[in-house]
Amino acid sequence: MAGRGGQADRRGEIRVADPAVAAQGLDDAAVDLVHARLAGSSNWPQKLARPSLKLNLLRQFARSFDDPSCSLSASHPSAVPGAAMSMIDRDLRPDPGPAGTASALLTIDLAAIAENYRLLAARAGTATCAAVVKADAYGLGADRVAPVLAAAGCRHFFVAQVGEGVALRSILGPGAAIAVLNGAAPGSEAACADHDLVPVLNDRSQRDGWQGLARRRARRLPAILQVDTGMARFGFAPDEVGALLDRPDALAGLDLRLVMSHLACAGEPDSPVNAAQLSVFQAVRQRLPAVPASLAASSGIFLDPGFHFDMVRPGAALYGIAPQEGAENPMRPVIGLRARVMQTRSVPAGTPVGYGHAATVARDSRLATVAIGYADGFFRSTAGGAAWFGGARLPVVGRVSMDSLVLDVTDVAPGTLGPGALVDIVGPERDVDAVAAAAGTIGYEVLTSLGHRFHRVYLGA
Repeated sequence: MAGRGGQADRRGEIRVADPAVAAQGLDDAAVDLVHARLAGSSNWPQKLARPSLKLNLLRQFARSFDDPSCSLSASHPSAVPGAAMSMIDRDLRPDPGPAGTASALLTIDLAAIAENYRLLAARAGTATCAAVVKADAYGLGADRVAPVLAAAGCRHFFVAQVGEGVALRSILGPGAAIAVLNGAAPGSEAACADHDLVPVLNDRSQRDGWQGLARRRARRLPAILQVDTGMARFGFAPDEVGALLDRPDALAGLDLRLVMSHLACAGEPDSPVNAAQLSVFQAVRQRLPAVPASLAASSGIFLDPGFHFDMVRPGAALYGIAPQEGAENPMRPVIGLRARVMQTRSVPAGTPVGYGHAATVARDSRLATVAIGYADGFFRSTAGGAAWFGGARLPVVGRVSMDSLVLDVTDVAPGTLGPGALVDIVGPERDVDAVAAAAGTIGYEVLTSLGHRFHRVYLGA
């Protein structure tokens, strides 16, 4: 193995050529530990050959093997916390190749994410604007997205799981506030505290676990209290909060940073559910008047300012998803997805297409087989959707396959679209929300389902 910042040895297992290695604190022992532990598991690659392996994640991963509080196991990689697994795993996957050889190209506009954050922060007025970066920043790469949000002024981040928080802390370093929406699962409290994460307390068991750790460590620990105001998902019921706060020791040992809830119908401005939840939240907040409050996420920011309170928590809107149903989307689009044509053919009228012969062409047609399928996040239910090429709509014909789909390109001028051409799956004519609508789902699911076989290009980095 090469020394710090050196080249890979003859095995070619890790190639660390960046002189910043020493500054990152990654030494030969850490690299050797990762390789030795991963090589011992049949579920992981035997070699780490990616030059672009993120050093901070590698360092965190190596350290975590000998840190029981992180709950990682070399012999059982599935025990790796979710976001840490996804971020590390993404860097260990085979490189899909340069743009010229990839079957599909995914562009992620980091500058647009920063602009969306600033727009949402302005809309929130005096309320602090946090950022939700759970699920690997909605599938777009928290290691790239979170630093951009921090540079745009964000100081408060939300993830869903403790493992995501651990990974995010290694990305952002000290200083940023990182809250865990699902709370700390039993046994993960120590990891949560060790990485300076703030758990959302959703029930008495989570409160008890976090209080117990505070007693054992003889110090107050930060926490967020969530109230279920009408979604029946996470949080204390309002009457439970009342009973809890009637006890003088209910929050002993805890530094309550925020009281929060979540709106079920914020994307529908006229829904009476919004006002009902607001009323319940206001009543609960009267019991905790000195504690900052948060109710609005992406869609709630576009309701009346009375929903903003002290902090807003946008997620999907940061990534270009429309915050309000039926209204013009004020957010800048963030992603573009183009897939490569692999084959074209001419077929006569009456030709059946694809699995189950679910479609039959009604006219003499030209068809293009394109290298994207449901393994890449283009849902099988998207049959009836379309791609675009040079302003022309290209309908999907038949069922979407795992690795491909078929488009009707009859109306494209002959000779302009052939093998190697790129068609727009998500682009100017068809945004994420439109793709989702064609599949009978929502933009959130489209983003978080984006596959790992794309060549990713980050713009505005």
